[in-house]
Order: sequence, then C-alpha cells, then structure tokens
Amino acid sequence: MNVASLPYLPFARPTLDEDTIAGVVEVLRSGWITTGPQVQKFEAALSAYLGGRPVRVLNSATAALEVALQLCGIGPGDEVITPSQTFFAAPNMIAKVGATPVFVDVELASRNLDLDAVEWAITPRTKAIMPTHFAGLPVAMDRLYEIAGRHRLRVIEDAALAIGSSWRGQRIGSFGDLTVFSFHPNKNMTTIEGGALVLSDEAEVREVEKLRFHGITRLPDGTRDVAFPGGKFNLPDVNARIGLSQLARLEEFNTRRREFVADYFQLLQTDPPCLLPHPGYTGDEAGHSWNMFAPLLPLEQMSIDRKQFRAALEARGIGTGISYEAAHLTTLFRRYGYCEGELPNTEQIARETVTLPLFPTMSGADVERVCTAVSEVLLEAKI
Repeated sequence: MNVASLPYLPFARPTLDEDTIAGVVEVLRSGWITTGPQVQKFEAALSAYLGGRPVRVLNSATAALEVALQLCGIGPGDEVITPSQTFFAAPNMIAKVGATPVFVDVELASRNLDLDAVEWAITPRTKAIMPTHFAGLPVAMDRLYEIAGRHRLRVIEDAALAIGSSWRGQRIGSFGDLTVFSFHPNKNMTTIEGGALVLSDEAEVREVEKLRFHGITRLPDGTRDVAFPGGKFNLPDVNARIGLSQLARLEEFNTRRREFVADYFQLLQTDPPCLLPHPGYTGDEAGHSWNMFAPLLPLEQMSIDRKQFRAALEARGIGTGISYEAAHLTTLFRRYGYCEGELPNTEQIARETVTLPLFPTMSGADVERVCTAVSEVLLEAKI
C-alpha cells in the first residue's frame, strides 16, 4: 500500500452536513446573528435531551466552568478537589476565581478521579469537587455524590467530553448538581466554539444569566442595573443553530464512535502491547460516549520516545494528540507546591498517552489503517 497516496487522517474532525450549513445561512440572512431565538431553541432542546433540567449555553465550556464556580460562591480561601489528568481549563478556572485547586490522582485504567483519594483530600476549606468524565467514561456517580452529600460539597461535573454518556441508564447532566459540556470541534457534537451549564433550579438560571452577560439586571422601568461585575460569555445564534443540527444527530454520532472503538479493541494488537483505555462498565457499555481513544504506549520497551512515535505516524498520514499533560506539573500549578512523584498514575498517563483518530465520518478501513501503522511502528521500535 502506498501510504503517500492515502488521505490525511486527523485524530479528530467535526461532522458538518448540508443541513447545518443551510441553517447557518438562514440565520445570517435573518439579521439576528448574536444571542436570540436560536439560542433559546438550543437551550430548550438540550433541556429536553437532559430530562427537563434547566440549561444555559455559553461561548465555551471554560466560561461555563468559571460561571459554575462563581455560582457556587467559590473564591479566595476555598479549595476545589479536581484531577490533574484533565484539560487545563478546569484547574485554570479554579485558580482564576481565587480558589486553590487540590489535585488528586486518578485510577490508571479509567483515568477518572480516585474517590478514595478524594476522601483523604477533603478539609474544612473544601467547597466543591470538580471531577472530569475522562473521554466520556462517567465517574462512579453513586459514590461521588455520596461523598459530596456527606461533606455538604457542591459538585461541578466537567463533562466536556461526555455529552451523550450515561450512568446506569441516566444521561450525564440529567441528574446530579452542576454539569458542564463542551461543544468545541473535537467534541462529540460542536457549535464551533461553545459550552453549556446544566443547573438545578430557576434561581440558579437567573443568576447565570447575569453572570454570563455583564451582571446586568433589567429594572421594571426598562433600564438596567449592575450589582456585580459579570463577564460576557453569551453564545451567538449562528453557533446555536449549528448546535441544534448537531444535537439531532448526536446519538448517531456516538453510535458510530462506539462501533469504531469496538474495532480498535479487536484490531489493536501490538508487540510490545499498549495499555488500552477502560472499555466501559459491564452491562452499561453504551454509557460511554467515547470522545477519544487514547492507549498508553509501552515506552519502557521502546527504542523511540513518544514524540518520535507520533512523527512516525504523521509520516504515514495519521494525526495523533496528547490527552493530557499533568496539570500539577505545569509552571502555574508548581507555584502551589506540586512536584514530580505526588500523583504517580497521572504522571504515567501524561508520559505515555497518545490519542488515536476517532470521529464519526471515519471508516472501518481507517481504523484498520491506524492499527496496522501503530503495530508496525511499535514492532520496529521494540527493544
């Protein structure tokens, strides 16, 4: 097979169809392109998808995390427990509101919070737990909420990767406390940029509406007042229209992802072997929405490093990613006193992880191509 003749295969790609494009054109021609009727429709559709819980959309999941923290009244002197094995947005927003991120390790297989470690990390200053549902695999929700309830803590679920995931038949976001979704182009559905915050009641909705738009309250006489400094995190109608089309196809997209993951599990047999991702909980495999497929490389048995491995795949026309670096070892969070060796599972994942192509418009032949390339590179690099 001539590798050079094959099309480039990125590790992620959004699925944008003609209906979506036509819908965007329709919004552009309507004369109303910022927050308006399409946002209202999108919020209503998301709410219906999540069993009727109130939802407000924002211009990113990062903004939704910041607003969620503000909604909980979290600030200087407070602590928020979170994994270091996550995208930087979550701990960044904890630091941005003035609170202290308390990093705990993750389970090596699931890459989700080690809930035993969470229990040990709780102090009188702890105000919330911010778990990440890694790659779409839900955290053990029963125990998470039992811990939070016993210690009277808020839970802000970082479900950026988990739209369409479920726990024991209940969709993530349809129950619990606060939930944040991302609609970045690498996610299971997209609005190009955007995010959503799922709330508990209408009082929280009203507060979020102020927090996402300058802190403005409209007075009875039609004028406006500001009681606190809010941000500007509103989502435009153009983005919301894309989201409506994407949400209508989300289950289809996730079904395709699960099919390709099944192919990966069957075909990715390497020497030396990779450590494959957690396959999902027995009996609830459909609860994993599979935003990404990220095995761990057997670096100790390889004559090349991860950068060289990725370059070898790139030379074969296959893109890869890293999900994720260890947040506690970045320049920012070392200032909180973190150093190497404190979170061994997180640090191993950060060293060894590589994200392979996974998106709905792939084909089974694409998965086979990736598996063949990975096997060839690892065999050539075997010590």
